[in-house]
Amino acid sequence: MPITFKPIRTNYIDRTVAMMQDFYAIDNYPIDPVVSKSLLREFIENEGLGRGWLILDNDTIIGYVILTFVFSFEYKGRIAFLDELYISPKGRGKGIGKQTVDFIHDQALDLAINVIYLEIEGHNMIAQKLYLSKDFTVHNRKLMKLTVKK
Repeated sequence: MPITFKPIRTNYIDRTVAMMQDFYAIDNYPIDPVVSKSLLREFIENEGLGRGWLILDNDTIIGYVILTFVFSFEYKGRIAFLDELYISPKGRGKGIGKQTVDFIHDQALDLAINVIYLEIEGHNMIAQKLYLSKDFTVHNRKLMKLTVKK
C-alpha cells in the first residue's frame, strides 16, 4: 500500500506533539508539550496559518509534515515555509521523504504557493541530499532571526 497523507485534526494533537518531541530531541531543541498542543490547536483551527498532514504507511502514522504560510511582495503573493517534516526511524530509508516532498509540491500548486522555503541543519546530509534532488536550491541570502521579547 502506498504512503498516504491525512490532514492533522484536533483528535491527533497528542500524537503529533509526541512526534514533535521525538523530532526536536534529534538536535536537543527545547519543546514544551503543553504550549505545542495549544499552538497546534490554533494552527488547525486557522487555515490561514497553513496546513499540516500526518504521514501514513499502510494506515500506520509514521510522521508528519507542516507547511506554514507567509505573504511576500517579492515573490508576488503567498509563499510557504516547510516548517517541519518528521519521519519516524521505522519509516526512514524507504523513499517516504521523497514522496512527502512530492506531496508538498502538489499541495503548493493547489494552494497557489509561489515559493517554499525551509531550514535544514548543517549536519543533516541525508535531508540536504533529498531536498536538492527535489529541486530545492541553496538560497544566496542568510537567514536571520529576532526573538521578540515581551
